[in-house]
Amino acid sequence: MAKSASKAAAAERQATVDVNVLKALGHPLRQRILQVLYDRVASPSQVAKEIDEPLSNVSYHFKILVKCEAVELVRTEPVRGALEHFYRHTMLPALSAPEWESLPQGMRDRIFDQTLKQAWDHVAEAGAEGFKDPRASVVWNPLDLDDEAFRQLGAELERLIGFGLALQEQSRARSAPEELEKTELTLLHFHRA
Repeated sequence: MAKSASKAAAAERQATVDVNVLKALGHPLRQRILQVLYDRVASPSQVAKEIDEPLSNVSYHFKILVKCEAVELVRTEPVRGALEHFYRHTMLPALSAPEWESLPQGMRDRIFDQTLKQAWDHVAEAGAEGFKDPRASVVWNPLDLDDEAFRQLGAELERLIGFGLALQEQSRARSAPEELEKTELTLLHFHRA
C-alpha cells in the first residue's frame, strides 16, 4: 500500500514540472546554449565558437531546444550561399523552487552537478580580475536554521534572483548593449556536511 502511494506521489510531483523544461535543462550543453542566448540573439555557429564546441553538437542541441520551445527563430541571414538561423531564448535556464522540489532526486542531482560545474568554471575564468571591482561580492555565512527559517531564506533568495532579473531588464531598456557590465550572480544555500 505504501509503495503504490509513494509511486503515485512521485508521478504527481513529476507531472508538475514541464517536460520541455526538463529536456532543455537535462544536458549541460543545452544549459550553456541557453545562457548564451539569455544575453543576446545568436546563431548556432556563433554559439559554437563562443563556447568552443563543434558546430554539429551545438546544432543538434539547438534542434532539441527548438522542439522544447526553449528557443525560437527570430531571423535568417544569407551567409556563403546558405541561410544562417538566429535564435533567442524563450525559457530561462533555471527552475523555480516548486519545480525543483517536484523533480526526482536523480534529476536534481544531475542538474545540480551541471550547474555547479558551470558556475565554478565561470568563477575560475573570472579569476581575481572578476572580483577587483569593490562592488563585487563574495559572502560566506554558516547559519544554524530550523526548517521554517530555511524555507523563508530560500523564498527570499528566489525573490532576490527575481529582483536581479528585473534590474537586468531595466538596464537593457535604458543602456546600449556595449554599456552593460557583464556580471554573474551565483547563490548557494545548502546543508553543511
